[in-house]
Amino acid sequence: MNGLADKLVSGMGRLPGPARPSRRRAAAGVDLPVRIGGMEYARTSNAPAHVLGFDQVLIWVVVGLLAWGLVMVYSATIALPDNPRFARYAPHDFLLRHAMWVVIACMAALLAFQVRMNWWEKAAPWLFVGALVMLIAVLIPHVGIVVNGARRWIGLGPLRFQPSEVAKLAVLLYAAGYMVRKMDVKERFFRAVLPMAAAVGVVGMLLLAQPDMGAFMVIAVIAMGILFLGGVNARMFFLIAAILFVAFALMIWTSDWRRERIFAYLDPWSEQHALGKGYQLSHALIAIGRGEIWGVGLGGSIEKLHWLPEAHTDFLLAVIGEEFGLIGMSCVIVAFMWITRRIMVIGRQAIALDRVFSGLVAQGIGLWIGFQAFINIGVNLGALPTKGLTLPFMSYGGSAILVNMVGIAIALRVDLENRQLMHGGRA
Repeated sequence: MNGLADKLVSGMGRLPGPARPSRRRAAAGVDLPVRIGGMEYARTSNAPAHVLGFDQVLIWVVVGLLAWGLVMVYSATIALPDNPRFARYAPHDFLLRHAMWVVIACMAALLAFQVRMNWWEKAAPWLFVGALVMLIAVLIPHVGIVVNGARRWIGLGPLRFQPSEVAKLAVLLYAAGYMVRKMDVKERFFRAVLPMAAAVGVVGMLLLAQPDMGAFMVIAVIAMGILFLGGVNARMFFLIAAILFVAFALMIWTSDWRRERIFAYLDPWSEQHALGKGYQLSHALIAIGRGEIWGVGLGGSIEKLHWLPEAHTDFLLAVIGEEFGLIGMSCVIVAFMWITRRIMVIGRQAIALDRVFSGLVAQGIGLWIGFQAFINIGVNLGALPTKGLTLPFMSYGGSAILVNMVGIAIALRVDLENRQLMHGGRA
């Protein structure tokens, strides 16, 4: 009889409902399963944080993109010293700089992962102010560095740092904290949305003064996404979206060189644009076309030999398409789709656990990485007008990789704290 009773009690522990587990199961550290976001967590014991871990698959996918990016940056820059413009560089200089930034980014990510989300929430306004100060500093003569007519960098000895990348993360954290503070008035436009719109507008004006319209687009999408995910009234959301659409359309229409980019995107093969604004796009399409299904092989790209400008930054995907073909490009696209979806799931789990700030931050990071990858891929494929946005984790660009890795570390921290709560601990 005792054996039969034990079987009945243990069977009840597997049934859904409010029934409490037996003392024997509680002593063994087993509790009822927890289901959040369609995923079941069978153990809810007070396990130590180092036992709970975090999403290791997400880390390995990001590390894989970083490693592949290192290889492709070297492949795309090995012939640059043949160009008189880069004659003072050695064939491996860009690889060494990129590798150094990857190491710095990984160290920064390890530090960011140690920071609890409640600290990020408290520090968000001050980080936003710091980003504004850096955006102002880059416009000061002899402080900001001008490259190709754009003043976007601050010199740090032999390195250059781009404040607009920090602004993306700062606006994301500030918007998430803002929505948490304004939960009770999110149905009122002037009290809920207008102050956030003013903050993004100030950042936008500073970015357009550099000019850096691509970064402003990413920041606007991040802010809009967090407003939407935070539960802003649908009418207010579509009103803001319409205002932003009209604003960007006016920026393009009132700028001759931006308008020429649109025309070149519509017809990059015309005689007028093939050697002008459509030059990069046309050669990116030639590179992708040469790759066909399987590619010409690593190092076999011809377009990177001074035909395709900025092949190691904005158009690295075109080199991947030429050397690895449709298969290689598909792997990159699938990897970014998976990363975006996984981070969004982490954010949804946090919101289900009533951790609204952490959930909005994680979903904002997923939106940021996914949207920037979407724009870069679309530009390389000729589906979108040319825009100077790098491919996250892969393109040459130290400050971009640094901030992207910090963003991934914050998402992993959200995942860790989710698991701590689901195992009965405290975040």
